[in-house]
Amino acid sequence: MLSLESLACSDCSPLNKNSKAMVIPTIESHLSVLPLWQATFDYKAIERSIDFKNHHYVMSFLNALAYVAHRQDHYPQICYGYNRVKITLSSSQVNGISNNDMIMAAKIERLLADA
Repeated sequence: MLSLESLACSDCSPLNKNSKAMVIPTIESHLSVLPLWQATFDYKAIERSIDFKNHHYVMSFLNALAYVAHRQDHYPQICYGYNRVKITLSSSQVNGISNNDMIMAAKIERLLADA
């Protein structure tokens, strides 16, 4: 059964030329366990904005996220300011959303829960 914990305990796997993007019903199913994430209008990415207390918290979070992204070999697009971070996840290999994006979103949720 799909859960936040099962996604967070999974690891991203290499995508190849035969890999396919998730279809919309599968994306929606995964987003049901990631309620703070939303698909972009074209269903090519998922994203989330996070507010923090101040810039120090933002930078601490970004350092932790960089470590996780490196370990998973899956790198989010990140925009940040004084106390806000916006994360966008997509898989260029499939020109859309893959299971790896959902895994990274769950790992990010775990980082935030541990903060």
